Amino acid sequence: MITPEILQEFKNRMHLGDDEDDNLKRILQASYDDLTRICGVHDMNISTVFKELVFERSRYVYNDALEYFHQNFLTQINNLSVAKALEEIVLEDDQDAAV
Repeated sequence: MITPEILQEFKNRMHLGDDEDDNLKRILQASYDDLTRICGVHDMNISTVFKELVFERSRYVYNDALEYFHQNFLTQINNLSVAKALEEIVLEDDQDAAV
Protein backbone atom coordinates (compact mmCIF):
# COMPACT_ATOMS: atom_id res chain seq x y z
CA MET A 1 0.00 0.00 0.00
CA ILE A 2 1.23 3.47 -0.85
CA THR A 3 1.04 5.66 2.24
CA PRO A 4 1.13 9.46 2.22
CA GLU A 5 4.66 9.20 3.68
CA ILE A 6 5.85 6.99 0.82
CA LEU A 7 4.28 9.36 -1.71
CA GLN A 8 5.99 12.35 -0.09
CA GLU A 9 9.35 10.59 0.04
CA PHE A 10 9.08 9.81 -3.68
CA LYS A 11 8.05 13.38 -4.50
CA ASN A 12 10.99 14.75 -2.51
CA ARG A 13 13.38 12.43 -4.27
CA MET A 14 12.03 13.40 -7.69
CA HIS A 15 11.69 17.11 -6.80
CA LEU A 16 7.98 17.07 -7.66
CA GLY A 17 5.14 19.21 -6.35
CA ASP A 18 1.65 18.32 -5.20
CA ASP A 19 -0.10 18.81 -8.54
CA GLU A 20 0.61 15.24 -9.71
CA ASP A 21 -0.31 13.32 -6.56
CA ASP A 22 -3.05 11.15 -8.10
CA ASN A 23 -0.86 10.16 -11.03
CA LEU A 24 2.12 9.47 -8.77
CA LYS A 25 0.00 7.30 -6.46
CA ARG A 26 -1.12 5.23 -9.47
CA ILE A 27 2.46 4.90 -10.70
CA LEU A 28 3.76 3.91 -7.26
CA GLN A 29 0.93 1.40 -6.74
CA ALA A 30 1.49 -0.17 -10.17
CA SER A 31 5.21 -0.44 -9.42
CA TYR A 32 4.50 -1.96 -6.01
CA ASP A 33 2.06 -4.47 -7.54
CA ASP A 34 4.44 -5.47 -10.34
CA LEU A 35 7.40 -5.94 -8.02
CA THR A 36 5.29 -7.82 -5.47
CA ARG A 37 4.25 -10.21 -8.23
CA ILE A 38 7.91 -10.79 -9.13
CA CYS A 39 9.67 -10.54 -5.75
CA GLY A 40 6.98 -11.50 -3.26
CA VAL A 41 5.31 -9.40 -0.58
CA HIS A 42 7.59 -6.92 1.19
CA ASP A 43 6.86 -4.09 3.60
CA MET A 44 8.24 -0.88 2.10
CA ASN A 45 8.73 0.53 5.60
CA ILE A 46 11.06 -2.36 6.46
CA SER A 47 12.71 -3.45 3.21
CA THR A 48 14.68 -0.51 1.90
CA VAL A 49 15.81 -2.58 -1.08
CA PHE A 50 12.21 -3.25 -2.10
CA LYS A 51 11.25 0.40 -1.59
CA GLU A 52 14.22 1.47 -3.70
CA LEU A 53 13.08 -0.82 -6.51
CA VAL A 54 9.53 0.55 -6.31
CA PHE A 55 10.89 4.10 -6.48
CA GLU A 56 13.21 3.28 -9.37
CA ARG A 57 10.47 1.54 -11.37
CA SER A 58 8.19 4.50 -10.68
CA ARG A 59 10.90 6.89 -11.87
CA TYR A 60 11.24 4.91 -15.10
CA VAL A 61 7.45 4.98 -15.61
CA TYR A 62 7.30 8.71 -14.88
CA ASN A 63 10.01 9.31 -17.49
CA ASP A 64 8.38 7.00 -20.08
CA ALA A 65 11.27 4.53 -19.97
CA LEU A 66 9.68 1.48 -18.34
CA GLU A 67 10.98 -0.82 -21.07
CA TYR A 68 14.51 -0.37 -19.65
CA PHE A 69 13.73 -0.94 -15.97
CA HIS A 70 13.71 -4.74 -15.75
CA GLN A 71 16.91 -5.05 -17.78
CA ASN A 72 18.72 -2.38 -15.75
CA PHE A 73 17.63 -3.74 -12.36
CA LEU A 74 17.57 -7.46 -13.13
CA THR A 75 20.28 -8.29 -10.59
CA GLN A 76 18.50 -6.50 -7.73
CA ILE A 77 15.14 -8.00 -8.70
CA ASN A 78 16.61 -11.51 -8.85
CA ASN A 79 18.45 -11.08 -5.55
CA LEU A 80 15.29 -9.95 -3.80
CA SER A 81 13.24 -12.77 -5.35
CA VAL A 82 15.75 -15.43 -4.33
CA ALA A 83 16.04 -14.02 -0.80
CA LYS A 84 12.25 -14.12 -0.42
CA ALA A 85 12.06 -17.68 -1.77
CA LEU A 86 14.78 -18.82 0.64
CA GLU A 87 13.02 -17.06 3.51
CA GLU A 88 9.80 -18.93 2.70
CA ILE A 89 11.65 -22.26 2.50
CA VAL A 90 13.18 -21.66 5.92
CA LEU A 91 9.77 -20.74 7.34
CA GLU A 92 8.24 -23.93 5.89
CA ASP A 93 11.07 -26.01 7.37
CA ASP A 94 10.51 -24.39 10.77
CA GLN A 95 6.79 -25.22 10.60
CA ASP A 96 7.53 -28.84 9.79
CA ALA A 97 9.99 -29.03 12.66
CA ALA A 98 7.40 -27.72 15.11
CA VAL A 99 4.75 -30.22 14.00
